[in-house]
Amino acid sequence: MILLASSFSFYLLSLYSTSNNGITVYTTAFSLVAPIGSQRTTYSAFNGNSHNDRNCYVYASKSSLYSATATDNIGIEEGEQDSDDDDLSQDIDVAISQSGDDFRAPQSEIDRRRNLAIISHPDSGKTTMTEKLLLYGGAIQQAGAVRQKAEQRATASDFMEMERERGISISSTVMNFDYNGLRVNILDTPGHQDFSEDTYRALAAADNAVMLLDAAKGLEAQTRKLFAVCRMRKNMPLFTFVNKMDRPALTPYELMDQIEAEFGLETHPIVWPIGDGDRFKGVLDRMTNIVHLYGKSVKRGGKAEVRQVPMSDVEELQSEIDDDELFYKLMEDTELLQELINPLDMDRVLSGNQSPLFFGSAMTNFGVQLFLDKFCEMGARPLGRDGMIEKLGLGGDVFIPPENEEFTGFIFKTQANLDPKHRDRLAYVRIISGMYEKGMKVGHSRSKTGKKYNLAQAQALFGNNRDAIEIAYPGDVIGINNPGNFAIGDTLFTGANKVAFPGIPMFSPEKFAYIRNPNPSTYKSFQKGISQLLDEGAVQALRQRNDDGGGPLILAAVGQLQFEVVQARLKNEYGVDSILEPINYSIARWASSWDDVDKADADGKLFGVFIGQDRWQRPVLLFRNDWKAESLSKEEEYLDLKPWSKPPSFEG
Repeated sequence: MILLASSFSFYLLSLYSTSNNGITVYTTAFSLVAPIGSQRTTYSAFNGNSHNDRNCYVYASKSSLYSATATDNIGIEEGEQDSDDDDLSQDIDVAISQSGDDFRAPQSEIDRRRNLAIISHPDSGKTTMTEKLLLYGGAIQQAGAVRQKAEQRATASDFMEMERERGISISSTVMNFDYNGLRVNILDTPGHQDFSEDTYRALAAADNAVMLLDAAKGLEAQTRKLFAVCRMRKNMPLFTFVNKMDRPALTPYELMDQIEAEFGLETHPIVWPIGDGDRFKGVLDRMTNIVHLYGKSVKRGGKAEVRQVPMSDVEELQSEIDDDELFYKLMEDTELLQELINPLDMDRVLSGNQSPLFFGSAMTNFGVQLFLDKFCEMGARPLGRDGMIEKLGLGGDVFIPPENEEFTGFIFKTQANLDPKHRDRLAYVRIISGMYEKGMKVGHSRSKTGKKYNLAQAQALFGNNRDAIEIAYPGDVIGINNPGNFAIGDTLFTGANKVAFPGIPMFSPEKFAYIRNPNPSTYKSFQKGISQLLDEGAVQALRQRNDDGGGPLILAAVGQLQFEVVQARLKNEYGVDSILEPINYSIARWASSWDDVDKADADGKLFGVFIGQDRWQRPVLLFRNDWKAESLSKEEEYLDLKPWSKPPSFEG
């Protein structure tokens, strides 16, 4: 086999053999890396008697995987079948020796990964749902209530002191477990609207999301906002779990209508509830036509007792339900759904245009394992990401698949003091492509070209607990020690070229306050605490224009609770007091450039507007009301005012 391609670099990706009518066919796959400015293309060139099926995969700029023939861009001369395996092996050794380090992940490890972000309005049972998924996934033996009781432990996902005190999630957490041969990563997110940014960061790291609804309340304010955030992620499957069916609830039809009317999202019931409140008996698995009837768990915090009855066994089913009204309602609903509901379309599910719908009760464990089983079957495996490559001052957009031979990953969260005794700092990295290997050296998108960081150790995360690992694959979330150089949105990579994934946006804050240290003797601890909390994205920081750090620091937050968290953590984790002085502004907008701001200021357009700068010295304008912000945006279009900003992709 001869590959004809001038000015391409060759990297051997894999060799494997298949049997075709008793003839062994060797298949070699090469990566052809085009010159600067060209897109990366991966071809699979076949050798042997299989030349009638010469499809290859092309990872094109800004696109998904698509199929083309191997002769579209390269020439292949087909000779007779190789009968000398030794000669073929020698050719492979030569190709590998020219390829350098190859961090390609095994396809089997990529395919067995699933990750899931859990989102909901506050008090919809999100943290309880997380705990029950861990219970059924075998990660814990007993699920804890959100508020501790005498014989129960605290939840694994809410580990910060303030979370335990208030019974709410204020920070996203990562947990994982192995289940039925799959590796499942769960991202539990805050439900409170003041922490929407943290939720969005978790969604940036997820390939799937499940939206929890309160069965009695349906769609709520924060549910709507979070759904809009999900829509910012293209092609992300969105599952829906209607929780708290053990309480009086809206009808399933009402809930389906709400979702479709408000979101334009079609739902497809995978399971269907039998009753609600005290009469909630269980659910019908519409994929198997088996009814799951639930009983209370024998042990507090344990798994629910389940009896399974096929729909075809009518007499047994009626007897087990033991409620004629619910039995006949189930039979009627089954016929209606068969006639009225569009069939399940996995292409639409994976593109986020059809939502698989589930019903249950996380508190009583009803329907949780069914959801877990179906998610593992239907959820998207790790997805690639659009990124940018910087080489010799030239950049280009590329799609980086998980099968890429280089390691890439992005930091979506940083956390200080997971272990208060050691005052550690951790960066959460979502691996996009390649393998993490202990001791590997990586580049950093915002560091100088050629600078490498040694990832001496990484940890698998489970709430605030960590276990050292030596290898990790696309779809995994790992924790690495943060020397202070890594920030949210940064990209880590191997290879000669700088790689950066799009930064994670910061949303427009609505609360602003100066923060001061009342005790000069704690200056160093105060500065350290503020710096680390800002790195986490707990709040945003602004300063007056041209302030090089000597002036007062302005904290900017989406909601008041973020300020309370910062002050509480400064006190509990760093031992320092703080004073907040609110500023009477309610809206922030990022402007296009300082020249444009100077022009507007010189024209008298910024009267009553605070001119500040963010951590990258970019212009930020603070307004007292919506009217002023909107009118300035329309009258002075050149300012290009935006309610969000992204960190720079490349620095250094």
